[in-house]
Amino acid sequence: MWPYWLLFFVTTYFAITLLKPAEKISLKNKWTSSWLSIYILLILMIGLRHEVGGDWRQYLELLESYKDTSSASKFGFQDPAFVLLNQIAAWSGGGIYLLNFLSAMIFTWGVISFCHAQPRPWLALVVAVPYLITVVGMGYTRQGVAIGIAMVAMVALGYGRTFRFVAWIIIASLFHKSAIILVPMAALAGAKRKAFKFVWVGISCIILYLLLLQETLSFWQLGYIESEYQSSGAAIRIIMSAVPALILLIFKKRFALSANLQSFWSLMAWTALILVVFLILTPSTTAIDRIALYWIPLQLFVLSRIPNSIGRPNSKNAIWVFAVVAYSATIHFVWLVYADTVHAWLPYQFYPWVMLWR
Repeated sequence: MWPYWLLFFVTTYFAITLLKPAEKISLKNKWTSSWLSIYILLILMIGLRHEVGGDWRQYLELLESYKDTSSASKFGFQDPAFVLLNQIAAWSGGGIYLLNFLSAMIFTWGVISFCHAQPRPWLALVVAVPYLITVVGMGYTRQGVAIGIAMVAMVALGYGRTFRFVAWIIIASLFHKSAIILVPMAALAGAKRKAFKFVWVGISCIILYLLLLQETLSFWQLGYIESEYQSSGAAIRIIMSAVPALILLIFKKRFALSANLQSFWSLMAWTALILVVFLILTPSTTAIDRIALYWIPLQLFVLSRIPNSIGRPNSKNAIWVFAVVAYSATIHFVWLVYADTVHAWLPYQFYPWVMLWR
């Protein structure tokens, strides 16, 4: 269990020692040596894990199938970009570790790019550790890559780059088709006419329904174990996004967001609340839980901005920073101690270390 806490405390150290929020955020801001170091740490920890994560056995079996089978049919029925990663790993002999390493590089790049676009980037990363990194990054390999790319898309849309947002989401959907649910967000966030918004809401609902139906029908692809651990605690995970959504909507003015950011993240907040309704109505908690994973960035966006929004603007607001850290630590503790499926993550094993002692 200690490696997970080590990761949490490393990110917390930077969050509480660099309390002053960034005055200006730009897409051109370069990563410092600290960010490059945490990037390397994350891809090593996620990418070179050994028998860690509820999807381990399923993806290992999937990878084995690519060694003897032609790729022609697979590209037509599965997610082509993730199929390609599997083929690279299978044909090169790198196996599951190369697959996870390549996936971790993309996922972690997306997470850090998103955090880097926040006024308190290290605090955003602290919020990401308990669930987004530990559970999604190490447990939902295929969708984790899609979410990482989607987070890059969200940063682009926050700067008004709609075309780039759509392009990134399309790329994300090549790893996990459910990412396409985010495409209508670009049109909805920028739409000024109510009638136009209603049309896009209708289209979004249809896409969501088809995705839910599709995920239910393709249940066999990911196996019973993955479906079980995704469905277990679905309500709690969706509430974890619904609470920041309410905070954003209630204190919207105090967040002092640009027009682009306010439009998009307000929409994300409302749809996070709608997901609660879908969870109640849909017969497939696994499907709605999988869709709701794309709303996890809302938690990072809102919670990392609470010190500035509820505290004094552009001040250190140490008390509020500690409050967010304490909340994240609680989530981390509860999952590591009480989660039904935590046995798939414990003990954490690092592949080079395991091989060294065999």
